[in-house]
Amino acid sequence: MSKTNSRITRRRFVAGAGVIGLGAATGVIAAPRIVRAEGKITVLNWQGYGTDEAWAVEAFKKATGIEVVHDYFNSEPEMITKLRTNPGAYDVVLTNSSWNGVASGEELIQAIDTAQIKHFADLNPSLRDSALLAKDGKVYGVSWVWGMTAIAYNTEKFNPAPDSVEVLWDPKNAKRVSVRDDAVEAVSYGAIATGQDMNHPKDIEKVKAKLLELKPQIATLWSSEDEWNKLFQSGTFDVAVYWSGSAARSKTNYKLPVGYMVPKEGGIGWFDGLAVASNAPNLSGAHEFINYMVDPTFYVQWATTVGAPASANTKANEQLPADDVGRQIHGDQAAIKRLQFMAPLSDDERQTFSDMWTEVKAEFAK
Repeated sequence: MSKTNSRITRRRFVAGAGVIGLGAATGVIAAPRIVRAEGKITVLNWQGYGTDEAWAVEAFKKATGIEVVHDYFNSEPEMITKLRTNPGAYDVVLTNSSWNGVASGEELIQAIDTAQIKHFADLNPSLRDSALLAKDGKVYGVSWVWGMTAIAYNTEKFNPAPDSVEVLWDPKNAKRVSVRDDAVEAVSYGAIATGQDMNHPKDIEKVKAKLLELKPQIATLWSSEDEWNKLFQSGTFDVAVYWSGSAARSKTNYKLPVGYMVPKEGGIGWFDGLAVASNAPNLSGAHEFINYMVDPTFYVQWATTVGAPASANTKANEQLPADDVGRQIHGDQAAIKRLQFMAPLSDDERQTFSDMWTEVKAEFAK
């Protein structure tokens, strides 16, 4: 997700992916005005999500002579549309593991020469070698960062700390609960709470019924990290679904009494990769930039000065201070084993989730 203020992490934007089917994202988006130079690359990403940190861009240019410019998307469907309608405009593109296959399947991104990524061998094998970032035996995305969507709670209100997803449904927490206004995320937790596969629940009506039971619990819905922090600080809610990197920032940067846990029933896991766009104008520059992004030097500064999801580079995570909140959150191996990782969804599934969430919210509003 984005950062510590209104620019917030990528996760503030994912709502678009939950409510817009890929087939709906076919409108033409005007190509960005890009002045192409010999030593320049263009990166397509969420705004405020690591690659556009001013100090990082400056350091990369100083080391390589390559200038980095950015264009942004507000949802994964928009990212796909920009790649479709602006061939040759981009060099590097951020692709979530559940969308990389869409991009590679349409030949919007190209196979990566991993020999040019000197830190490739240091990446966590379970992420680096994931089939979600590959096609036909070739790598189409270099695993970059990963994180969790689990439950944050007010440590001043909960003693002992909760350990179950049922904390969201506990009558003791009536009007003290918040969830993100995102169809896919809502369905995922409804599925987890009913013991189902969060990506492809077989009993969608059971999921809907479970979500409807949240009506007396909900204080408000949230959509961005900035909004979450303000609502939590004002005492609007005490427990909520939240992103792991954001929870670390809320505790470290905002000094909020935030605890974080992956329920014993499970939580949501996700990981992002960096890809090279088809027809990338600066192919070698794209590879250089991706290598810099997975370099521990970049990651440690990003994580300790801004706050970041966990790195896919195991050496980078090991270099974080022992008391780093993000390291503590992402280093819980037992919690990681309870995660279900996001998988690709069909247009029909996304539409079904979107329609159901719209109906559930309508009931919340009554």
